[in-house]
Amino acid sequence: MPGFELFGELERKELSDVLDNGVLMRYGFDAMRNGHWKAKELEKELENKLKAKHAQLVSSGTAAVSIALAAAGIGAGDEVIMPTFTFVASFEAIMMLGAIPILVDIDDTLTLDIEATKNAITLKTKAIMPIHMCGSMANLDALKEICNANNLVLIEDSSQATGATYKGKPLGSIGDLGCLSLDFVKIITAGEGGAVLTNNEKFYRNADHFSDHGHDHVGNDRGTETHPFLGYNFRISELHAAVGLAQLRRLDEFVSIQKKNYSIIRDALSGIPEVTFRTVPKGGEESYSFLNFFLPDLDTARKVSSAFKENGIDACFHYYDNNWHYIRKWEHLKNLKTLYPLSPEVKEGLAYLKDKTFVQSDHYIGRNISCLIKLSWIEEEVKNRAIKMANIINKTCS
Repeated sequence: MPGFELFGELERKELSDVLDNGVLMRYGFDAMRNGHWKAKELEKELENKLKAKHAQLVSSGTAAVSIALAAAGIGAGDEVIMPTFTFVASFEAIMMLGAIPILVDIDDTLTLDIEATKNAITLKTKAIMPIHMCGSMANLDALKEICNANNLVLIEDSSQATGATYKGKPLGSIGDLGCLSLDFVKIITAGEGGAVLTNNEKFYRNADHFSDHGHDHVGNDRGTETHPFLGYNFRISELHAAVGLAQLRRLDEFVSIQKKNYSIIRDALSGIPEVTFRTVPKGGEESYSFLNFFLPDLDTARKVSSAFKENGIDACFHYYDNNWHYIRKWEHLKNLKTLYPLSPEVKEGLAYLKDKTFVQSDHYIGRNISCLIKLSWIEEEVKNRAIKMANIINKTCS
């Protein structure tokens, strides 16, 4: 991870096809494009590869989350349960619709804690949104049971775990809706882009229309299409779809490389008594895009993280001190720093963050180090890296 490390002739061919054809927009211009529809082709291949009945390509993973929520009818004043560990886009996408993100603790899966999730449900709760962070997944069976018992929508955000599976099913295809990111640093990239996955026909139609100004996409004359409801512009371009198409066809190749590199490093660290690894729910298989491990305490994790950087071990993240991915430093959210007035419902709904603590999340994130697994490493490089990491950890813990 990410897929841009191995850009090659497949991506160039698909891009050249679009440029030679001359139509960069995914809709319309039927006569000009001579049957070339990269976005439609990528949607079909996503459906086949990720075992979903429907895929709707959009402009970003953030857009995909907002569209998924809107497609399920979730908006003003509704509460959406999400974890404390994610990218800031998760709560941004919820708030864009006037809904309220309800952050809850994570466990040693680095995803939603099941009991914390149950305890967060109120009469305003409409959806639970697990974020499959760093290549692995939430306990989806348990979350599905909670959703079924409480008539809630389950929305998977598998932006960082494309290629991972849970009980044989690709992530993103298990909930009522799934969201992917195809941005520049994902395992498969389109440069910018995202997708909404669903097996629900109504949700798919809603996503299809909502992401393109409410167009119903009936017929082959864009000017005569009707608008069943209001929508917005979250379209992907044919250029982005072309890159994503080539990359999706390489997903198995990428996962295989990552698994090999991941296994070398994990094997080197597994003999260190102070190191424990993230829990993967039973029946789950990671995408191997990150290796996540825990150290005994916050102080040790900070020392190891600093030593990694000082010794040239790049792309290993200690998220406890990270501004983008953990609640601890999201002051702009806690203090509601916005360019525009928020609704009273959202202000009131987010007041809990002023003095809310997440002791359990701190316990796990404070001790966690998450190491990106690169596709471009050669085997000797990975082995040397693994030895250096193990030596640093042993020295720090001794």
